[in-house]
Amino acid sequence: MPTITEQIARWACDLKYEHLTPDAIEAAKRFLFDTVGCALGGYQVHDVKMFLEHYREFGQPGPCTVIGAGDRMNPVAAAMLNALMVRAMDYNDIYWKQDPAHPSDLISAPLAIAEWKKLTGKDLILAIVLGYDITMRLCHIAVPGIRERGWHHATLMAFAAPLVAGKLLGLTPEQMQHAIGIASCHCFTLGCAVAGKLTMMKNTVSPMSTRDGVEAALLAQRGYTGPEGVIEGKEGLEHCLGEAWDYSWITDKLPTSNCGTGVSPVRDTGATPVPQEGHGWMITQCGMKSYPIEALMHSPVSATLHILREQHLEAEDVKEVRIESIARAADILSDPAKYDPQSKESADHSLPYCIAAAVAEGRVTPLEFKEDKLWDARLRAQMQKVKVVANEEFERAFPAKQCTRVTITTNDGRQFTHALDVPKGDPRDPMTIDELEIKFNALAEPVMSEGRLSDLKSAIFDLEHLADAGNLMSLTVADL
Repeated sequence: MPTITEQIARWACDLKYEHLTPDAIEAAKRFLFDTVGCALGGYQVHDVKMFLEHYREFGQPGPCTVIGAGDRMNPVAAAMLNALMVRAMDYNDIYWKQDPAHPSDLISAPLAIAEWKKLTGKDLILAIVLGYDITMRLCHIAVPGIRERGWHHATLMAFAAPLVAGKLLGLTPEQMQHAIGIASCHCFTLGCAVAGKLTMMKNTVSPMSTRDGVEAALLAQRGYTGPEGVIEGKEGLEHCLGEAWDYSWITDKLPTSNCGTGVSPVRDTGATPVPQEGHGWMITQCGMKSYPIEALMHSPVSATLHILREQHLEAEDVKEVRIESIARAADILSDPAKYDPQSKESADHSLPYCIAAAVAEGRVTPLEFKEDKLWDARLRAQMQKVKVVANEEFERAFPAKQCTRVTITTNDGRQFTHALDVPKGDPRDPMTIDELEIKFNALAEPVMSEGRLSDLKSAIFDLEHLADAGNLMSLTVADL
């Protein structure tokens, strides 16, 4: 009986661009567009500047472009820095089932290797679809998820990143399996990275998994070996994290390499199955963020803004904002530390702060997480008005829905309520191209000229015709 990593490795090695469906190809370009925009925004963030200077001091020479900065570094360093830029503002994509994931955290890996190896846009698209597919499937295998067991989802990213890097390096199935073992056996990440008072590591642990995945693939290419039973074997993932796993998501339901529709041979009934059931290309089911905040806060923020705008309410009109959500929102996102955030990292994971920003500013954008705004007295005064309670009905509906109900009570005794089942950006209420472009421009315009922005957008949306990935990466360098 082959191990699970052997099955995954063979599947990844067999995939070809011709197996992708048109909707998967289009989704890959949209997510790359969103990801590069997030990276250009992240390039401007303080912690990214610190990490960049850290690498510059010790020297990381190589052929790969660092987004924004334009430095040329080796694939491992470039993958790390570019992933950190994508992640730094907590504005990149989101998928949340048993576990959460930000699949675009690993896009920096194929960008680096494709540029180094002078690969094509089609190679990039294939690697992106592959990366999203395995990352999103891993969110289903632990029941309950590893986040509920105290572990961070960067633990799972360590199983996906080496597959993406290995695919573009042309690894054999045996080498690919070793790459998975090398990366994953040492990358178990504690949940404390996103619990309580948050630090810069909140946005760094997943990029580190991406970095380690690139290095693991490079080592495996040289013949370095890693454990084969890292998922179901002795002292592997299952042994260490406890019982209750559904491996069908990464075995039986994988899209086949001989069928453009992505139908699994195990359950092929002749009809095209929907991706929600685990068949087809998962990238079409990933969500995007319309706010630069933790994913579970999008519905409450959207509902709050809806009431404020519809009723023309100002902060001074509001007596209380009552948020009904799932238990983990009341726990992780509204614990005592979240009512007094001391950093940007804590603020964008603080439901009281984000609701307060909505009330005080009428919006929740990157501007609300600047240092001066973090200590704004009028904004902080609104946090004490926010009450968060767990709703058992909503808990039962999760993760199929991210239900929330917001009730605002005014100082003159009026009450207004608005409920949502999914946030904007969810595949059931997707961001439009125009909305994506507004987001991209807001992030990139401070560091990039209008002409370069236009060229970059054109290159991304014409990616399947790109002959050399290096031409794309040269356009990601800031010119302002």
